[in-house]
Amino acid sequence: QVRVVESGGGLVQPGGSLRLSCEASGMLFVWATWMGWYRQAPGQQREMVARLSTGPRKEYADSVKGRFTISRNSSNNTIYLQMSSLKPEDAAVYYCTVMARGSNYWGQGTQVTVSS
Repeated sequence: QVRVVESGGGLVQPGGSLRLSCEASGMLFVWATWMGWYRQAPGQQREMVARLSTGPRKEYADSVKGRFTISRNSSNNTIYLQMSSLKPEDAAVYYCTVMARGSNYWGQGTQVTVSS
């Protein structure tokens, strides 16, 4: 069964930190060529935030470089997005995605709100 499930979103003040988690079903994690995080704010297009290839190569959007860190834990089939120094413009629904065997698998999204 294919499964991608995000967690960890919530409300945080500007300058605060939050860690998102994404658990992928076992075989999906094994087959993945890359995994990553995208986000979509109201009225905006979905944009890449960070992604991790099996290289492992990490890529970040310019807007989050130095503030966000993507990582993976193969022992529990989970990838993380550690977000620090959050800004109001980081507020969005964050989606985890896994590219495996030619297909993109998406989670349902988790809301991140940055507000005082």
